[in-house]
Amino acid sequence: MRHVPDVSGFASITRHDPSSFERTPMDQQTVDALLTSMLGTGHDISDLLFVTGKPPLIEIHGRLHECPVDTASGVIDADFIRDMADYIIGGDQRLMRDFAELGSCDCSYAIEDIARLRVNIFRQNERHAIVMRQLKTKVPTLESLLLPPVFREMLKEKNGLILVTGATGSGKTSTLAAIIDELNKTQPIHIVTLEDPIEFQHRHQKAAVNQRELGKDFPTYADGLRAALRQAPKVILVGEIRDRETMEIAMSACETGHIVFSTLHTVNAAQTISRILGMFTRDEEPQLRQRLSETLRYVVSQRLVDKVGGGRLLVTEVMGNSLRTRETLIYGESENKSFHEIMEAGSTMGWHTFDQSLLTAFAANLAAEETVMTYCTNKTRMRRELDQSKKRLGHATLDVPSGLKLNIPEPVCPIPGQAPVTHLGMAPR
Repeated sequence: MRHVPDVSGFASITRHDPSSFERTPMDQQTVDALLTSMLGTGHDISDLLFVTGKPPLIEIHGRLHECPVDTASGVIDADFIRDMADYIIGGDQRLMRDFAELGSCDCSYAIEDIARLRVNIFRQNERHAIVMRQLKTKVPTLESLLLPPVFREMLKEKNGLILVTGATGSGKTSTLAAIIDELNKTQPIHIVTLEDPIEFQHRHQKAAVNQRELGKDFPTYADGLRAALRQAPKVILVGEIRDRETMEIAMSACETGHIVFSTLHTVNAAQTISRILGMFTRDEEPQLRQRLSETLRYVVSQRLVDKVGGGRLLVTEVMGNSLRTRETLIYGESENKSFHEIMEAGSTMGWHTFDQSLLTAFAANLAAEETVMTYCTNKTRMRRELDQSKKRLGHATLDVPSGLKLNIPEPVCPIPGQAPVTHLGMAPR
């Protein structure tokens, strides 16, 4: 990890007066200079964080680094963060209402010709805090993300629901952007996206792509999705399914011939199904399971792990739709019918589990053994698989001491005049 130098831009912001940083009126020049200085301190910066009692923070490959500031205490205070939050919100009634009622709000911020940022302003311990995610300007491709070939099979679907799941910051938006980009380049269709905020801007190519932003172009995902059904799209992207109403409309869209892409904050296929079932009542579960079996096409789960040589590596889990999948969706998982087993058995169709992805990364020298053991699901089985993989790759070192010692007893010398005695204490016949 490269050293993060001091933020030189703060000298001009503070006018060389350590106490003036807190008193500087919050305006575009101040905010832009601060953010530009932070973004210039290193490569691959993903997030900017502003927390009371700490210097401004940047995140690189999952690790936080401090950006020193010219203040008397060397940190930023609650008043500065509140003023910055108020400036970014800019009197927007929806954002003010969300912050007051929900304790957080989402918006975007742009520095002309430098960066676009997705912003979350939230309340913590009765103070403001801000996290900004830097949005990439270049639309990713399936090739640049090194996504497995099964993702191209997803592009052939004409209707149904495809979910990309994972924790915050696991690359879900990038994966969906790469899928939309490939559709845009190859199919003459109408695509409507509902996003919060718009992160990657797609130019019209073979497809016509209309991108709509939550809060600016539509009030809620449910309202935006309901309106999209009247906009003649073939493909609909929903930034996130957050509630029952959005899920209900998404399934209805699938049932009427649309292909819907969306995300959920779940870590694997089984948890994804449980989360969807949890949005509805117990009485509705049988019908919901039937509808899912008919509409769900793929569940993709993602994680970012440490990469050999530095950086992050995307590992995926993919479950598609087959007779076994549909039966398990309808009747639920059992001892011999689990989503994990279905994915393992579906390797010929490109389906795979996280553990299989990790083993592939290890064999390609992209993930270290320690990383594989940290992120795997079944550690006992993974240890056995790693040992076998190392033998196949020629990593086995059978001559290396194992730490075990074979204690061979000394032979017992016979006493003259007596029969010889073995080490077991028994005379030979």
